[in-house]
Order: sequence, then C-alpha cells, then structure tokens
Amino acid sequence: MEHHANVPVHTRLTAEFPELAHLSREDLEDLLTDPQYFQAIFHTLPQVKLLYQGQADLGSANESIAKNNLALQDPLYRLRSETQEAFDRAKHLEARWKEVEKRQREVYQRFDPQFLLMRLRHATTAQDDLSEARANAFVQGSVADADATNLSNKDIDDFVREFRELRKVYHKRVMWGDRWQAGEVAWRDD
Repeated sequence: MEHHANVPVHTRLTAEFPELAHLSREDLEDLLTDPQYFQAIFHTLPQVKLLYQGQADLGSANESIAKNNLALQDPLYRLRSETQEAFDRAKHLEARWKEVEKRQREVYQRFDPQFLLMRLRHATTAQDDLSEARANAFVQGSVADADATNLSNKDIDDFVREFRELRKVYHKRVMWGDRWQAGEVAWRDD
C-alpha cells in the first residue's frame, strides 16, 4: 500500500486502465463528478464492450435455445399425452389381466382331479338319494292307493324302467369312484 501512496492517483489509474491514459486530470475529475460523462467513457472501455458482447451472445444463444424449445413443445406435449394414454391403457390391461387370471384359476380348479373326484362323490350321493326318493314315492303312492289294483302294468313298467336307469347311473358313478380310489384313472393335462 505504501508503494501506492507515493504513486500519483493518475498514474495508478492509467496503470490499471491504460485506455484512460489519454485523459487529462480535469477529464478524470469530470469523470468522477459527471455520471453521464462516466457512463460515456465507461461504455467505450474494451473490457466493458467485451462484457456486453458476451452478454449479447448469451442472450442470442438463450433466444435460439428458447426457439428450439418452443419448436419441441407441441411434439413433447403430444408425446406426453401418448405416454399417459399408453400408461393408462397398461394399467387397465394389468387390472384386466388379474381378473382373467382369477377366472382362469377358477376354471382350472373345476377341472382339478381332486375337485372332480369330489364332484363325482357328490353326484353319486345325489343319484342314490334321487333313486331312493323315486322308489319311496312309488311305494307311498301304492300304499296310499288302498286298492293296489289301481296300478296298471304300464305304471309299474314305467317305474321299473325309470328306477333301473337311475340305479344304472348310480352304479356307474360308484364304479368310476372305486377305480379312481384304486389309482386306475389318469388325468391328462392336454
């Protein structure tokens, strides 16, 4: 600092800003007191011109980028909309897939060997109950008729034919259930 104390202000200023070396002491004083004169001189300095040129270049580059972004705006909005639609469709299909999978499991369960065996057993029991109920109804109808002569041979033949068919189905189901229990029934997946 002491070094600067001995050097005149004019010399220090022109050393840092050689562009001002051509100005007289009065001009330099006017520069400090007159803001308009200061602005006029300030804007002629090469560093300031370079700064303003860099700022103008950045502004032009920003404007070019902004124009490019605006040109891409509509396609990007369209792409965003298409992406959202595709996402929504995918979510809908995913939910639908879960429902289809659930229905598929339900359908496959109906053809699961254990489920089919259970259904066969229930159907066998139901068939036995049906044939027994038919036989009981026939007997009850005969007993209700005090006069057994009211039953025709046709009524008896019809009952026997129907009862035999019911029992035939029952015995077939029993036979298939027994074979299944013995491991003689094989289920293919095709």
